[in-house]
Amino acid sequence: MAKVSEILKQALAGIKPEKTKLKEVDEFIRKANSRIKKLGIKARAVVGGSFAKGTFLKEDHDVDVFVLFGMKYKGKDLSKLLMKILKPMKPGLIHGSRDYYRIRNNLNFEIIPVLDIGKAEEAENVTDFSPEHVNWFIKNGKKYADDVRLAKKFCKAAKVYGAESYINGFSGHVLDILVVYYKGFLQFLKNAAKWKAKKVIDFDNAYKGRALFELNKSKTQGSLVVVDPVQPDRNAAAALTEEKFSIFVKKSREFLKKPSIDYFAEKKADVERLKKKGAIVLDVESKKGKEDISGAKLMKAFEFVKKGLGEFGVREAGWEWDKAKKAVFWFSTAKKRLPETIDWTGPPLMMENRVKEFRKKYRKTYTKKGRIFAKIKRKHTTPESMVKSLAKEKYFRERTRKCTIS
Repeated sequence: MAKVSEILKQALAGIKPEKTKLKEVDEFIRKANSRIKKLGIKARAVVGGSFAKGTFLKEDHDVDVFVLFGMKYKGKDLSKLLMKILKPMKPGLIHGSRDYYRIRNNLNFEIIPVLDIGKAEEAENVTDFSPEHVNWFIKNGKKYADDVRLAKKFCKAAKVYGAESYINGFSGHVLDILVVYYKGFLQFLKNAAKWKAKKVIDFDNAYKGRALFELNKSKTQGSLVVVDPVQPDRNAAAALTEEKFSIFVKKSREFLKKPSIDYFAEKKADVERLKKKGAIVLDVESKKGKEDISGAKLMKAFEFVKKGLGEFGVREAGWEWDKAKKAVFWFSTAKKRLPETIDWTGPPLMMENRVKEFRKKYRKTYTKKGRIFAKIKRKHTTPESMVKSLAKEKYFRERTRKCTIS
């Protein structure tokens, strides 16, 4: 176990940030609150997310800031009010369930308007609960901040971190809950290694063991159900897919069996190695827009090509995106060439009228075991040809900005 503790100590040293970032965050909050006071708006700006919880990583540059508006503004356009506050800072508008803003400096500030609710029923929007996630962690798990950092990095390295629709992994809030529930990162992994499908985590025992029966069925479709202690009627892990659940369980088992610092290293795809091994590589530019939407479009474009290569037997495929427009898709197939023709199945010979129509439509036909068949020239005999064709399809072009194939 000494080896594991040394590995975790080493991993933490590589991800724990210096405190200089906090000074910049504090200064931003000060300026925002000064502006709020000057305008006479009943609101207050507070830092949110991992910066407020003290769980942010060295490479984190995105800072959530919540502007909590008094209940007198319920029913008002909070996004419009927030724009009035931020106008001198020239923010960029981001569309969401409630529009919010982004300001890029050395750090990327995302400023979200919320109601300063006192109880759940006062919320108008799901984002109104977000500050409560911070409060919950500070109250229940502040001593596990470094354990959460380790959990985040472990999940990032395994490519299962993020609840965005193009990732469908673990959100930061879910990792907070799980690490606190299991009282530390290592205990979390030891328990996760034993997880089976439909695992339920109910921190406050709100459902007395009956969460799968009492929660709305639409919220318990995935492999993991984490009852949100802030909103008990919600499965905080609803975004997690069965695939990402299985990857995490597998990685947990592997780490415990043979601990290594490599499980905390985020590795980029070795494009040159993939090319040498015969993979088809696409350099793709994403559409402009909100990260989640642009990422979802890229994922659909990737899946479109992967499905189109089905006949060639996709042996390995994957994609990466740096979120600064550039993405790379790669596909390796079992078959490098298919026959020039396809045997197309027609109707049984007893269906004479349909057989006549089939013979009119196809020139080269033959019969076998009471059925008619045709020899059809295959449009694409190589995976390269197929990929080039798929990249020109409307479905692919609508979801990407630019694509080159190598």
